[in-house]
Amino acid sequence: MLDNFKIMWHQGKQFIPDVTTAKVPGIFRGRPVISNASVDVVRLVDLCPTRAIASGAGAGIGTGVSIDLGKCTFCGECAVQFPEKIKFTDDYKLSTNERERLIIREGAENPIIVNPATVRKEIHRMFGGSLKLRQVSAGGDNSCELELNAANNVQFDMSRFGIDFVASPRHADGIIITGPITKNMAGALEICYNAIPDPKIIILAGTDAISGGIFADSPELNREFIDKHHIDLYIPGNPVHPLTFINGILSLLSKNI
Repeated sequence: MLDNFKIMWHQGKQFIPDVTTAKVPGIFRGRPVISNASVDVVRLVDLCPTRAIASGAGAGIGTGVSIDLGKCTFCGECAVQFPEKIKFTDDYKLSTNERERLIIREGAENPIIVNPATVRKEIHRMFGGSLKLRQVSAGGDNSCELELNAANNVQFDMSRFGIDFVASPRHADGIIITGPITKNMAGALEICYNAIPDPKIIILAGTDAISGGIFADSPELNREFIDKHHIDLYIPGNPVHPLTFINGILSLLSKNI
């Protein structure tokens, strides 16, 4: 017992007591902020390899520059080349249930949130106390998969909130997809989803899953699953940070910590 106290004294807690207020290292790139500074917008837009940056009419509502976090790889090159225009914050709460909310617009500093008004009622009713997820790597590069595994380690301890991964879709409440969904995985993904009992949820984790990422235009992808089914939660990142993942799930379930 005395040895355990010595370890705690020297190393501190082995877990994060509050995952909603935890700090991340300075190298982490979270929600970007776009200023009103004047820059070479054409060069800025052309800089992005996944066309996540848009301007003018392409930016959606109003004018100015926007960044679509569903396409963004968080490489940070836009902030390096145009530091007066774009800055990445350490805000890791990036998840939402509405795809449009992943678009960050010029001059706006509002956080990204889950809209409780559009969350399906059965999610709160059925999964508020426990959520079991079947994770499917649909052509992923294993980076998001590693981070999702980390979400359940001793540091982040996702299981304390009743959130766990399960091996069989028959034991799951929903499916979490990583990877851009290749042709080879499209059929298996649909089979897995159909094996999950109703009601069930769908979560997209990572840039590749949300938009296809750098593989978006590849003929080897088959993303019909995304068009066919309702997506309950989008969790951006490349890869997804465990704190982003956990806070996204908690927001969807409306859990107060």
